Amino acid sequence: MGRERWGTKAGFILAAVGSAVGLGNIWRFSYVAGDSGGAAFLLIYILCIFLVGLPVLLAEFSIGRRGQQDVIGSFNTIAPQKPWVLGGILGVASSFLILSFYGVIAGWVIFFLYSYLTGAAGAVGAGEYGDFFGEFIGGSVGPVFWQVLFMTVVVGIVFFGIKKGIELSNKIFMPLLAVILIFLAGYSLTLDGAADGLAFLFQPDWGAFGDPSVYLAAIGQAFFTLSLGMGAMITYSSYLPKETRLPSAAGTVVVFDTLFAIIAGLVIFPAVFTFANLEPSDGPALIFITLPEVFNQMGGGGTMFGILFFFLVAIAALSSAISLLEVSVSYAMRKFNWNRKLATVVVGGIVTLVGIPSALSQGGPLTDFTIFGHAFLDAVDLLTDRYFLPLGGLVIALFVGWGWNKSEALRETGLTDSVLGSIWIWFLRIVAPLGIALILIINFL
Repeated sequence: MGRERWGTKAGFILAAVGSAVGLGNIWRFSYVAGDSGGAAFLLIYILCIFLVGLPVLLAEFSIGRRGQQDVIGSFNTIAPQKPWVLGGILGVASSFLILSFYGVIAGWVIFFLYSYLTGAAGAVGAGEYGDFFGEFIGGSVGPVFWQVLFMTVVVGIVFFGIKKGIELSNKIFMPLLAVILIFLAGYSLTLDGAADGLAFLFQPDWGAFGDPSVYLAAIGQAFFTLSLGMGAMITYSSYLPKETRLPSAAGTVVVFDTLFAIIAGLVIFPAVFTFANLEPSDGPALIFITLPEVFNQMGGGGTMFGILFFFLVAIAALSSAISLLEVSVSYAMRKFNWNRKLATVVVGGIVTLVGIPSALSQGGPLTDFTIFGHAFLDAVDLLTDRYFLPLGGLVIALFVGWGWNKSEALRETGLTDSVLGSIWIWFLRIVAPLGIALILIINFL
């Protein structure tokens, strides 16, 4: 049986955008931007996206399409019996571990959506959402139930394959996501705090540019939001036919991913500044405590805003989780010679089981179980975000820049004998590795 293929180039791009646009754009981007000074972070983030993110993304696309296999198989096909396969191993490990806790956080999102639909969230008193959220994540059944429910949907979509599962779902999810996001941003910009929200997001505090932590947060966000180092983009591009133009596809993914993040900021920050002058730097609790407090103060329209917002976040989480699961499923299909259905059920089940300790570590029965002083979920997040993803991205950049034959790499992208191709290669050889190495050094110190 031949390797599965995307039905159309548009289907691939929508799926790749879906992989990139997830909790990283809405939940993570908003609280990291809030923690890191808003506009200063945004400018550095955009710089990192185009100087590091885009070249590495194009490198991942070229590896996947050339290898025509899962992420580990693709490295072995291009450079057999070479240590570059470490990039593939890190990709499978990263996607597996990230999905294990990603499913937990997505379960929280589904719970809040359900709570708004049933009226339970709207009935919470002012100032009590911290207790509402804390009681939920501190339970021993609820967090696991919603995590398993979310993962069941993810497994169900991947189960049906590339065309009928992943591509079809993203053709529905991405346009719907865009419509809801633009609608909510339009509404948010009519609020009284819109000017303050816009100033926070677009008028930088120039002193923040001297803070190394802002650069650290920006490049970390760039990797997380573009699914770099996770193997997702290598796996997705392995289902591409040879005639697909990779540079235009990579550019489209980067532009749409960045726009989604900025528009998400336009939804969140004007609302935050409008009601009770809440702080945008409330960290990960921003969308689970701060924003519900905001919705509560909106009056009659707050419940509808809450429903649409959490539905939006749920769709974004689902599209990214699908790509994360596909990395391990594709690897298992080749490694164990399994069919898609068996690989999806087995791998999806294992990821879900590995995620249960994360679900129970945020105030639940496993709260006191820590790894180097961190709760289980936080430890897995730190391991992947600070070490696995940058290391994987560094290997990919060095492999395409130095380890792969230059003419072959350029031919795969269609950039042979072009100035753009030479710039891309040198970015992978010098700029991207230096940026990633700096981040790794800071993280290890």
